[in-house]
Amino acid sequence: MSRPGPHPDIDVADEVAAALAARRPVVALESTIIAHGMPSPTNLATAHDLEAIIAEEGAVPATIAVLAGRIRIGLTQADLARLAQAKNVLKASTHDLPFAVSQKRDAATTVAATMRIAAIAGIRIFATGGIGGVHRGGRDTLDVSADITELGRTGVAVVCAGAKAILDVPATLEALETASVPVISIGTDDLPAFYSRSSGMKSPLRLDTPEEIAAFLAAKWRLGLGGGVLLANPIPAEDEIPAAEIAAAIDTAVAEALARGVAGKAVTPFLLDRINAATQGRSLAANIALVRNNARLAARIAGALGDALREDGMKGATFFSPREKVPPLGGG
Repeated sequence: MSRPGPHPDIDVADEVAAALAARRPVVALESTIIAHGMPSPTNLATAHDLEAIIAEEGAVPATIAVLAGRIRIGLTQADLARLAQAKNVLKASTHDLPFAVSQKRDAATTVAATMRIAAIAGIRIFATGGIGGVHRGGRDTLDVSADITELGRTGVAVVCAGAKAILDVPATLEALETASVPVISIGTDDLPAFYSRSSGMKSPLRLDTPEEIAAFLAAKWRLGLGGGVLLANPIPAEDEIPAAEIAAAIDTAVAEALARGVAGKAVTPFLLDRINAATQGRSLAANIALVRNNARLAARIAGALGDALREDGMKGATFFSPREKVPPLGGG
């Protein structure tokens, strides 16, 4: 069951609403990975796994999507199956939300849209696989994900395995710096690169424990500093595909996408599919492993953040400073 949320177009699952009201840890999850990021039935199984992992760690999972024009925070098993099996689910970034709502469509939310919706509900921690960024050749084409923009202005911490390996990682890091987004690698001096534990680049910042991360986040928001934080959590060593090993598959997939004229929102799903075929399923297995790893860490951070904010005399994990305004839905 769900109830009206903090916005006329939002419904919040009872369990999520109760957790937020009680200041218990909640972790947001996006739905693009279900509808567009993995093949069936792996997508649905992974969605169930992520929610179970978060619950095991003592937090409440809040998968976000648009169903029949209603923005939903917290989905039922039937809702997850609907997203996993339907063929006409939109891929909605923040600027697509008005269309999905007004046309009463089903839509899977990207990192950017999920961040915005989570922030409106008061959810501070979000787990995903990897963020979008500057695509290869993006310095000329200006193909830059709205995830960067959203991270620069919406106060949610995103736990991921770094930028997707299909991107121009150095340019993405530059774009994040320009947007004043702190980039923190967890337990390593290197910047992770999705399938690989190291991109070959040094991370701007390093923290090692959920408690250290929570203290950082509490300080950022106590200071009234807006915007998000990128928490780059390397894929477990036993599941990684070293960058040198997967580079050829990525290069071939990118070249094929260019030759076929694949553009816009179709690029990432196309590349992931081609890379998975080239690696004989290893990239999909790595994707599953890293997002599970991120969900577990996110839940632990959410718990530690609630403790840190309470020590500061704040309102727990849902606190938003009066100096920090959440942008309206569908803006920018």
